Amino acid sequence: MTSETLVMPTATAPYRSRVARQTLLDSGYALLSLPIGVFAFTLVVTGVAVGVGTLVIWVGVAVLAGTLLAARGLATAERAQLPAVLGRPVPRPAYLMPDGGRVRRLLTPLRDPQSWLDALHAVLRLPVAVLAFSVTVTMWALALGGLTYWAWDWALPDPSADPENSDLLELLGFDSSPARRILLYVALGVVAAVLLPVVVRGVALLQAQLGRVLLTSRAATQAEIGRLSRGRDAAVAAEAVALRRLERDIHDGPQQHLVRLGMDLSRAQRQLDRDPAAARTTITEAGVLAREALEELRALSRGIAPPVLADRGLAAALAAVAARSPVPVEIAVDLPEQRLAPATENTAYFVVSEALANVAKHSGARVCRVEVGRSGDLLRVVVEDDGAGGALTVPGHGLAGLADRLRAVDGVLTVDSPPGGPTRTVAELPWA
Repeated sequence: MTSETLVMPTATAPYRSRVARQTLLDSGYALLSLPIGVFAFTLVVTGVAVGVGTLVIWVGVAVLAGTLLAARGLATAERAQLPAVLGRPVPRPAYLMPDGGRVRRLLTPLRDPQSWLDALHAVLRLPVAVLAFSVTVTMWALALGGLTYWAWDWALPDPSADPENSDLLELLGFDSSPARRILLYVALGVVAAVLLPVVVRGVALLQAQLGRVLLTSRAATQAEIGRLSRGRDAAVAAEAVALRRLERDIHDGPQQHLVRLGMDLSRAQRQLDRDPAAARTTITEAGVLAREALEELRALSRGIAPPVLADRGLAAALAAVAARSPVPVEIAVDLPEQRLAPATENTAYFVVSEALANVAKHSGARVCRVEVGRSGDLLRVVVEDDGAGGALTVPGHGLAGLADRLRAVDGVLTVDSPPGGPTRTVAELPWA
């Protein structure tokens, strides 16, 4: 009978592997940065100096443009290395695109602020690269030399044979012997090997942070501006859709009743003298039309911003819209006592109102459930029905309008509606 021993993988093995891999990446990054930094510094400083010096004869414009384009290429190579060191992706800036005539296209790099930041990075990276290279080489030399010192101590000159040749122990005032010397240097190698990942990681991050600030910070600003611009466009589009819908609803509903009301009142006025009974009947019909127009206007106003939302808050407004739904609605609202921001409340109410309207018109559902609550820093609104499914966020339709409205407040709309159902609409928007 044989026995086998199962070796279970330890949790430290993947960690050690990650540390070793990151240390090698950081070391390679620091070692390569010195020759690249020397080349970039020489190229940019020389190019800028020659370009500025020859601007008077216009040759300098082409030299400066070429120098900035070369700095852009070096910056692109640096950005490609940053994710491995920083451990996260980095944004890439949008450079100015050449347009216009030849002179304008030639001046494009000179008009681009990011091109000058690339050139500045090429100049400032050299001293940091020298530091990173020196520290990395020193730590690797200490670690490898110390750990292997026992193997090559015999090849070194004997310090006792030459009074002017002293080892570290003698410099520190201790008696020196081969055993003590080997023990000291191996101990130093162990300490250097332990500190190697931390020290190399530190200098690599120092250099990478310089690249992140100069080469990607403007890209992050551009991305934020783009996000705000898209949110603004989404808000404009959502408001335009809402206004068109309101105009259509007013035209098809209250406006028709009011036109009919005006016609009935004019007819009643003509009937007063010759047929008072018919005039009273017409006035009665006009009163019915007036009440119907008033009810439709109230319904339209509730769709925009119901008074109960402003007076009693989101929970009461959602209960009211659920009560008016032709499809039975189960509602679960878990909100704190303090009121949310008005924009958040209005958006959440509009999402539920529009989603319930879509359920009633298109889904054929028998029951619908609405859940509203907090999820971390987000307000989460879920509307789910047991209808036929197949809902799509088609531009120009209700769900697309919901997505635009949410995007305007940094929210996100997710629709899961396979054919045959159920349909689950989830809206997440910032809590504050």
